[in-house]
Amino acid sequence: MSAPSKLSNDCFALPAGVHWTPVSEALRLLEQRLQCCVPVEQSAVEDSDGRILAHAVIAARSHPPCANSAVDGYAFAGGLQAGAQSLQLRDGRSAAGEAFKGRLLPGQALRILTGAALPGGADTVVLQEDVRIDDGRLQVTGPLKAGANARAAGEDMQQGAQIFPAGHQLRPEDLGVIAAAGLGEVSVFKPLKVAVISTGAELRAPGQAARVDQIFDANRPMLCAVLRRWGMEVVDLGIVPDEAAAVRAALDRAKDCADVIMTSGGASAGDQDHMSAVLRASGGMALWRIAVKPGRPLALGVWGGVPVFGLPGNPVAAFVCTLIFARPALLQLAGAGFQVPQALHMPAAFSKTKKAGRREYLRARLRDGAAHVFASEGSGRVSGLSWAEGLVELPEAAAEIKPGQTVCFLPYASFGLP
Repeated sequence: MSAPSKLSNDCFALPAGVHWTPVSEALRLLEQRLQCCVPVEQSAVEDSDGRILAHAVIAARSHPPCANSAVDGYAFAGGLQAGAQSLQLRDGRSAAGEAFKGRLLPGQALRILTGAALPGGADTVVLQEDVRIDDGRLQVTGPLKAGANARAAGEDMQQGAQIFPAGHQLRPEDLGVIAAAGLGEVSVFKPLKVAVISTGAELRAPGQAARVDQIFDANRPMLCAVLRRWGMEVVDLGIVPDEAAAVRAALDRAKDCADVIMTSGGASAGDQDHMSAVLRASGGMALWRIAVKPGRPLALGVWGGVPVFGLPGNPVAAFVCTLIFARPALLQLAGAGFQVPQALHMPAAFSKTKKAGRREYLRARLRDGAAHVFASEGSGRVSGLSWAEGLVELPEAAAEIKPGQTVCFLPYASFGLP
């Protein structure tokens, strides 16, 4: 399967007259205008953690492949009536990987170990601690229902059944399921390559010497780590100064080595916002003013057929916009489909008066069954991202939030960040 064609320059264009885009509309447009842009390859199951399935996984054989014992004990046919019973004990045993070759007759029993195939003629197992052996016979007291302590063939998975759909992102536990179904490799999409660029003359790399009028680049380490958690391949292109020529050169490098470009800073329309200016000059940018807090300006563009996500430079806004807008778009491009987070509805442990007009995301965490929000809503308080365990989402309408009122909590885990 070859990769789809490059995006057209006007794919992010907004309808005429649109000035403020609601969050729901922005998400709808992203889902509508983006498609998978990576090819398919085969991957060994043991190397497939975090990969996105290109085709559904079908069980190659049933699991378990044969009826087997769930306990150490004795196998026989049918259930037991109430009261004392006596069964003839056959010579031999059935162990895992060493199945008994013969067949039991009615009234006979055989020693069997956990995981061993049930011998022919048997469908029930009695625990070894519930019997005694007396002169070659098994003495047991009923009742015991037929099928007790036995696993049926295929009771977990049936041969030919779909195990996982296309678009599913594999987790460690999934690899065990696929291996148990008899498969050694799966068809997956190649990891989406995302080039990450920070812009700003005031930025210094973490650990470098910095003047009092300079700040450290918090966005790039944070965004690169987030993308890796999502199973994407990161191309870190470092910090680019606020110069049009440098921005153009960085975008050229990015389009030649990545499927997507993610930038932070310079996404608005100010004098020093060269990222949006360069994209606008190329005819491939739409500045989406989204009715969201924190965030608002989101520069979406195309550079040489490669989509560009221009995030705000403020770390809190960059992080929130990455979770809310970039994640579902990137997953769509990566082959996993457009995904929205699963919400929890929890009582608020805070008070807030909210104005109408914008959807708001508050850094929050759960304690004692309620949602607590960070002490400050200031977008410059980057420490609040680490303090939080997720986001409280407040809809566009005006609201008076009081303690105990139900609010929507989006845990970081619902964004793929455990």
